[in-house]
Amino acid sequence: MEQKIILITGASSGFGKATASYLAAQGHVVYGTSRKEHTLDNVKMLIMDVTSRQSVAVAVNQIVEQHGHIDVLINNAGMGIGGAVELATPEEVDLQMDTNFGGVVNVCSTVLPFMRAQRRGLIINLSSIGGVFGIPYQGFYSASKFAIEGYSEALSLEVSQFGIKVVLVEPGDFNTGFTGSRCISQATVADADYKDSFARVLKHIEHDEQNGGKPLYLAKKIGKIVVARRPKLRYVVTPDVMQKVSVLLSKLMCGRHFQWLLRKFYDV
Repeated sequence: MEQKIILITGASSGFGKATASYLAAQGHVVYGTSRKEHTLDNVKMLIMDVTSRQSVAVAVNQIVEQHGHIDVLINNAGMGIGGAVELATPEEVDLQMDTNFGGVVNVCSTVLPFMRAQRRGLIINLSSIGGVFGIPYQGFYSASKFAIEGYSEALSLEVSQFGIKVVLVEPGDFNTGFTGSRCISQATVADADYKDSFARVLKHIEHDEQNGGKPLYLAKKIGKIVVARRPKLRYVVTPDVMQKVSVLLSKLMCGRHFQWLLRKFYDV
């Protein structure tokens, strides 16, 4: 197996930590990033704030100065805010979109010139099944993932001429610690019209997350994508058959009927 130089963002926990450790164990040279100083066995950790182009450039340049190139970029860093779309504050919207979508744009734009120069590379952007269909009370999280989907589709078309491949990974529910780190809209919690519905939906979402698959499941899938000669544009990754079916139904059913299913499923 060819050893690759890999950069993965958000490697201090969850998917990022599991994937960085797994890829390092496979013999790759792995650089992980986090906003604060962090150590991870066999992974070279760098401080990076994906919302800052300057911070991204400093970290990327360190890798290029050491190795001369980056073979694989895995955009994993992200966060979630739960609450009613109507009640989201401008600050909450900006935080959600700047981290999840803006972070992907910042890192891709910084790494791509080096990949174009070497006429090869692989970019893996982590989306979500919440980027395939909107999830209630996760509206701006879904919006950020929908944005990653459209961006990645366009990017794939533009950079294929340079030998660069772009892949979207769409995870379902996993037990990653994301549940505990989710920011909660206090305006929604206090709102007489939304609070009861929000509590029911959030309880359902958290149950599915906490009983979801292990992050290593996704890490192994990414490991296969990294060494694939001709990776697909999209991979739905979940051990839950019903979640795979839900993605398929979202594409096959008319919007009105699929929305009815989601309202019943989430008890909105």
